[in-house]
Amino acid sequence: VGTLVEAQDFPEARKPAYILVVDFGPEIGLRKSSVQITALYRKEDLPGRQVLGVLNFPPKQIGPHRAECLITGFPDSDGAVVLAMPERPVPNGSKLF
Repeated sequence: VGTLVEAQDFPEARKPAYILVVDFGPEIGLRKSSVQITALYRKEDLPGRQVLGVLNFPPKQIGPHRAECLITGFPDSDGAVVLAMPERPVPNGSKLF
């Protein structure tokens, strides 16, 4: 689990997307990811939310940006991504089990 600290537009992406900076706690630190969540989320509303991330994948180059983690979500009935988030706050860096 990490807390979103920054969300930026990603104008170079083929599909509308944001670049997120996520704080995964003192052991892991900040990681960046590209996410296609613009249909349901405004970038101004994202900082402070906690999300579930996958950190054991190798970094992936996406255009000019390097994704260092995968942020998880589920498609809604229209195919828009709904972020996977904990129901209540937990410490950054907590692991799913």
